[in-house]
Amino acid sequence: MTMSFKRGVVSAIAALSLLSLAACGSDGKAEGDGGSGGDGTIKVGFSQLGAESGWRTANTESIKANLTAENGINLTFVDAQQKQENQIKALRDFIDQDVDVIAFSPVIETGWDEVLQDIKDAGIPVVLVDRTVDTTVEDPFVTWIGADFTAEGVTAGEWVKENHPDAKIFELQGTMGSGAQANRQDGFRSVIGDNVIGEASGNFTRTEGKAAVEAALQAYPDLDLIFAHNDDMGLGAIEAIEAAGKVPGQDIQIVTVDGVHDGLVALLEGKFNYVVECNPAFGDQLLELIKQVAAGEDVEKSTIVVDEAFDQTITQEVIDGRSF
Repeated sequence: MTMSFKRGVVSAIAALSLLSLAACGSDGKAEGDGGSGGDGTIKVGFSQLGAESGWRTANTESIKANLTAENGINLTFVDAQQKQENQIKALRDFIDQDVDVIAFSPVIETGWDEVLQDIKDAGIPVVLVDRTVDTTVEDPFVTWIGADFTAEGVTAGEWVKENHPDAKIFELQGTMGSGAQANRQDGFRSVIGDNVIGEASGNFTRTEGKAAVEAALQAYPDLDLIFAHNDDMGLGAIEAIEAAGKVPGQDIQIVTVDGVHDGLVALLEGKFNYVVECNPAFGDQLLELIKQVAAGEDVEKSTIVVDEAFDQTITQEVIDGRSF
């Protein structure tokens, strides 16, 4: 299936549920020996797209905590450092290692046709994690697990529409071409699109988010709300707003997606106004999917990780009780 899988599945789920519902190896090399687990363990090659945000770090920690030898997994983990060429090399290495299952979070949606066809020809099942792909390869993956990015954008847009219907919005986008960026934008703008007066990518990082908002404050002096595609860019926006002598959360309201610790602290402090969760802690669900796939069992084509949303009524107790 192509990217229409994600959009199609999400649309179907949305119609049925009313939209109820991104410590890595710093050198880009593999962690683990990738050797055969001659004791019945499952050889898994996992390529994480990078460590660009607090969300990604939490996702990696959850995956590593569950894909362990104690749980029957012989894991080879590779950090692609947000470079597709690194990820493609890792996938080819997994083929050479003759792993039982390949799992990866694609950096962007396109450009995977050749390597996915090679994986398919090798007879290795693929599990997509967090993000999806747009490919001409027929049935390139067995299953996908992740959040409903479109629903996250809709949830953010509905809060803005209800609370600030006349907002002049700057949209701080994630990595262009990624499923998270495209689908969050689609969902948000389906609700509140006419209010968006400007946009730029912060590449899901705090530093680039700050730079994008610094430029936006000059280009759009009347903007009064920022929709950031993740918490880290929103935290960068706080720095830019404060440096400009304005008060984040008041002069310029901030709506973000993720719900990592630092983001929820900013919400508690009144610097963020609304946070839509994108739950990264689904390593246990990924483990069970991989075991089923390796055993040749039938699995659902998609698993949607359930998300919450938080406003400024959040408490320290709630934040302290979370795992990320």
